[in-house]
Amino acid sequence: MIGMDLRALDLAALNSLTKYPSIPTYHALDPRTGGLLDETVAFTGPVVLTEKVDGTNARIVQLPGGDWLIGSREELLHARGDLIHNPSQGIVDALRPVAEALPPAAALRVWFLELYGGKIGGAARQYTADPARFGWRLFDAFETATPALDRTPQQISAWRDAGGQPYLPEDALTALGADAGLTLTPRLATMDAADLPTSVDKTRALLGDLLPATRVALGGAPAGRSEGVVLRTPDRSVIAKARFADYDRTLKRRR
Repeated sequence: MIGMDLRALDLAALNSLTKYPSIPTYHALDPRTGGLLDETVAFTGPVVLTEKVDGTNARIVQLPGGDWLIGSREELLHARGDLIHNPSQGIVDALRPVAEALPPAAALRVWFLELYGGKIGGAARQYTADPARFGWRLFDAFETATPALDRTPQQISAWRDAGGQPYLPEDALTALGADAGLTLTPRLATMDAADLPTSVDKTRALLGDLLPATRVALGGAPAGRSEGVVLRTPDRSVIAKARFADYDRTLKRRR
């Protein structure tokens, strides 16, 4: 794929194309109460369980030719060579050195990282007592040589929401992260789908066994509570999240 001229791109289209999609909860959420229902996302075969870090979703978009952009979940904040950037949540200041050090990309490559610690949300104290200390972990990435940025915003949104983004499978994500010197979110276990708990109470028990405390504490305070677990097939065709707060709230109501 030849280089892409950042100045000639439709940035609104690029922003939409590279946004991270919402992922479902492992147990379905009741739209009336916000509690969990008994219905679960269906998995088959091996399932990789990883820590869900509670920070802010960030992305680095690499273009073939050497340009890159940094964004939050919703908007692009900075591009290579910009003199001014959007300071939202400290994302650019924390991730600009990361973007500058990435190996070159031969296609459009998007890195998704969770930036946490510092003063990012109420969970920051679970990871560090130092408001100036941030951490980041890679949790997903995709590449495409045919980004089709000439589509309408509606077409791009529909493509993204239908799972069109070509995310890397587990082995490729691990290799790409290692090549770039980026640490992945902690891999906790691999289970057969048949062994996954399907009840709310047993799933909550599994979360507690896997993550009695976060595995990504930054120092300056004891390791605090994790947000939860992400479940995904190795090819990333099925993915779901299980958050402590959802299970605790549901079980409290049921009691």
